[in-house]
Amino acid sequence: MSHTAAIRRRASLTTRLTLLFALVASLALALLGGVTLLALDEHFEAQDRGILHSHLQQARSLLLRVDNAEALQALPGELERAFGSHSDLVVRVQEASGQALFMQAPEAHIPADLLANPAQTHPAPLLTWREGDHMWRGSAMLMPLPVDGAVPVTVAMALDIHHHEAFVTSFRRALIGYVLLAALGSALLGAWAVRSGLKPLAVMRAQAGRIGAGQLDARMPVDEGPVELAEMASALNAMLARLQESFERLRAYSSDIAHELRTPLSNLMTQTQVTLSQPRSTADYRETLASNAEELERLSRTVSDMLFLAKSDHGLLLPSPERVELRTEVQALFEFYEALALEADVSLTQKGAATVMGDRLMLRRAIGNLLSNALQHTPIGGKLEVNISTKDDCACVTVFNEGTPISTDALPHLFDRFYRAQADRSHVRNSGEGAGLGLAITQAIVQAHAGDVSVTPRATGNAFAIRIPRVGGHLAGDRAPAEGSKLPR
Repeated sequence: MSHTAAIRRRASLTTRLTLLFALVASLALALLGGVTLLALDEHFEAQDRGILHSHLQQARSLLLRVDNAEALQALPGELERAFGSHSDLVVRVQEASGQALFMQAPEAHIPADLLANPAQTHPAPLLTWREGDHMWRGSAMLMPLPVDGAVPVTVAMALDIHHHEAFVTSFRRALIGYVLLAALGSALLGAWAVRSGLKPLAVMRAQAGRIGAGQLDARMPVDEGPVELAEMASALNAMLARLQESFERLRAYSSDIAHELRTPLSNLMTQTQVTLSQPRSTADYRETLASNAEELERLSRTVSDMLFLAKSDHGLLLPSPERVELRTEVQALFEFYEALALEADVSLTQKGAATVMGDRLMLRRAIGNLLSNALQHTPIGGKLEVNISTKDDCACVTVFNEGTPISTDALPHLFDRFYRAQADRSHVRNSGEGAGLGLAITQAIVQAHAGDVSVTPRATGNAFAIRIPRVGGHLAGDRAPAEGSKLPR
């Protein structure tokens, strides 16, 4: 099963939201109906309780008048006159022995438990039972007779509540029907609402489907949807902008790589074809091979730099930490570049010292790239200064060289790969040797050490600064010497 088919088998967001909306609406309506039915039952129970209580009090009043034998004999008639008109009422007055003194609606059966456990005080508990097709609700109380030596009698009364049950049953059925209709209506309205609410999302989906490698400048509509989708559209537009920028940089990077590799390869092929076009002397072949070796060395250096940057892109540039005396490394680099500085009549000056935990060879390469770049752009007779300082928990190596300040247009791209500033290069020496990867490599090394590198144009030159955290900032050897050291020119 393909991934697309698997996606189509899933319920859509519209279907899920519609079902969820209908389910929530149905549950809310069902809960409201249940609460209504419960309130209705309580209302009828309270109503029945009031009626029974009133009748029991009326029976008590009649019993309190029974203070002699004649009154006792006349009691059934009094009860008949009092309750005979209530067709839905069952009345039973019995002695302690169970002998009935009065019965109204004798065909109705009052439960024996109710008669056996009459309440002695008010309120009397209610008991509900079913007998045949009728529902009954009744209570019983023990009532004394104002006759000396008379045993209290039990007065039990029950109400036929089938009309209540019929009403509740009818109401329940109607309520269930209303809930089902309301659930169906909620589902239909919910589907319409969800479709309307997700319409901007459908527009974004269609727009996303049209975006390809050649349309990375397209953007999602931001002003046509709700706030939540507008925020998502803005986030997607920001992602597209980053992808477009990365794609453009990758395209430029690929073009630069092809350009950098094409020139030495073309030189190799031309020299080889010219040499092979006719017999040559051994010296000519040796000269051609030497020239080819230089081009191959340039190719090898460019490929190595690209591999180095590729490792840094994938997080594989892992420094081997050790104590690195920055002052010692700069001095070693000064000795390396001493001949070139003497040839260009450039003075090299170093100040300060600091110790960091880092990879010695990588840090030397990073600083060496800055020195090499600075030497190339320092005019004859100029000066190059390296200042090592500490601030907070970081060590800073600043390389300043006199020369033309870098233009503000070139600053954002100065550490891009294969980038060469198009400034005044009349004084630049050996400008054709580099591939434009030195500053990018320096930046990669510094970032691998959790640091950063920056450049600041000054009135008389440029200052490149490397800032590296000093892991274990209390390391010894951070004190700057009283005076700067200066190599002989």
